[in-house]
Amino acid sequence: MKRGFYTIMAAQFFSSLADNALLVIAIALLIDLHAPAYLTPMLKFVFVLFYVILAPFVGAFADSMPKGRVMFISNTIKITGCGLLFLSSHQHLALAAYAFVGLGAAAYSPAKYGILTELLPPEKLVVANGWIEGLTVASIILGTVLGGVLITPAVSAIFLGFDFPFIDTGVDTTAEASILLIAVFYSIAATFNLYIPNTGVDHRIINKNPIFLIHEFGHCIKLLWTDKLGQISLAVTTLFWGAGATLQFIVLKWAEIALSYPLNKAAQLQGVVAVGIAIGAVMAARLVSLRQSVRVIPLGIAMGVVVMAMIVVHDLWIAIVLLMLIGGLAGFFVVPMNALLQHRGHILMGAGHSIAVQNFNENLSILVMLTMYALLVSFEVHVYSVIIMFGLFVAVTMTLIRRWHLLNQSKEDSLHLIGAHKKP
Repeated sequence: MKRGFYTIMAAQFFSSLADNALLVIAIALLIDLHAPAYLTPMLKFVFVLFYVILAPFVGAFADSMPKGRVMFISNTIKITGCGLLFLSSHQHLALAAYAFVGLGAAAYSPAKYGILTELLPPEKLVVANGWIEGLTVASIILGTVLGGVLITPAVSAIFLGFDFPFIDTGVDTTAEASILLIAVFYSIAATFNLYIPNTGVDHRIINKNPIFLIHEFGHCIKLLWTDKLGQISLAVTTLFWGAGATLQFIVLKWAEIALSYPLNKAAQLQGVVAVGIAIGAVMAARLVSLRQSVRVIPLGIAMGVVVMAMIVVHDLWIAIVLLMLIGGLAGFFVVPMNALLQHRGHILMGAGHSIAVQNFNENLSILVMLTMYALLVSFEVHVYSVIIMFGLFVAVTMTLIRRWHLLNQSKEDSLHLIGAHKKP
């Protein structure tokens, strides 16, 4: 791997670490502000909202300048969001501040993945994605654990116990102290962004007209959804991220009911799922080539089935094994599909535009699935019923995607056969 790849990995690690710790801390802040339960999944909803709203523009923004600079600007926006969250005194203000952090994340993502296709040859994309996803998942593990640790009373008391002579920091609560520490991690990520190399790719944008960008974005969506391999990989990753975001909150509620865990301990169980994803991602990077990527689709079906087993688990160690298995299946099937999607997108439209289309679809899926979950919570549907519905949805949808791919293959084989008969 090129030297710049490791700088990208370091920047991604600290930014993702802060993102995941901040979610746990924001949930704790909502609890402190006495917010209703259905607002908890809305944190993730507002975070990804800008991914959808700004999708036609962030791809062009990522392609308009060196991607290290784009990532630096994005982390600066996240730091500003932390400041707004620190000042939030009402549940709706907290949601708005967290949405501002999401604005930075939306701008960050096309540059984070797009630079891989600029820096590395196609044959190294699966390996690079395996490392990036594995490291991202490691940051998810450590981030969720870090968030859980920071909101633990014994730990927060240490930070709140610091006194600065003649200075009133305004830090009076556990959430406030934690938010300031998270801003430090974003600052570290921004520092690494300054050392990401310029790949030498031409970053001129031909047309900056918003109407043109929206039209161009619509064209890019059409290109990916009509490409035989692009549509399958996009469908899989779209489902994966929507399901993954919802599973985060399902695990928190399930841990509370099945294991009697408070938020700080339940957050650490999210990290167990992430450990499994990391293992699956690394295994996929070693065992699955770009050409073989579509063969992992059945593992998505298996993941939906295994999720439903959560309802019979009440022992911690069995829960850990089950959650790790769920994560392992997820990591093994999403990494090759993600690499395939990036490769097809890079060929069809360019790195930044491709990732923006991917983000639009994946985060639209997150918005829809989190809205459905929030509605189920507001109607007080039991978490076990939610788990069954969730698992069935994933398994059935992945089965339909697999049939879709087999149908594409059948049509392609038929066309080749017809072409062969026409030869003299």
